[in-house]
Amino acid sequence: MAEEAARAGAAPASPSDTRVEDVLDNLSAPPETNLIGALQEIQEAFGYLPRAALEALGRRCRLPLSRIYGVVTFYAQFYTEPRGRHIILCCRGTACHVRGAARMVDQVAAQLKTKPGGTTSDGLFTLECVSCLGACALGPVVVLDGVYHDHMTGSKLTRLVESVRRAEAESGSDA
Repeated sequence: MAEEAARAGAAPASPSDTRVEDVLDNLSAPPETNLIGALQEIQEAFGYLPRAALEALGRRCRLPLSRIYGVVTFYAQFYTEPRGRHIILCCRGTACHVRGAARMVDQVAAQLKTKPGGTTSDGLFTLECVSCLGACALGPVVVLDGVYHDHMTGSKLTRLVESVRRAEAESGSDA
């Protein structure tokens, strides 16, 4: 549902207590026996893991919040802040680095008015840097919404971001 809100251009709002309880009541497995599965379902429902949901999960499972956060922060798949509708992953591995990935990241960060790890104020993009995307011969490499783009430069990435913005505007999205 958060994904639907995100697709409509709205940033996910902090969930109500009722909404959190509804999600917890409808988990596919008891969270006491499948904490990671519960966290995945909560994130699917909200688009991220809101603190209110983690607190309610802790009460339900009789687990301290610190233990839940320990699991959340250990796994890279979990996010405690809302993410953008479009995810940009920029490789900073050695092969990409020596081919100018840092300059490319700086340029797109300036364009998006955010920094790596951040989400644009309109909720449209999240910019992330990763250690390696496993396509070293094609570097610098960027993955936008799961699609690899090779031999990228700052200007190519700028054009790619602008094409996504145009597509969003044409689709009638608020973002």
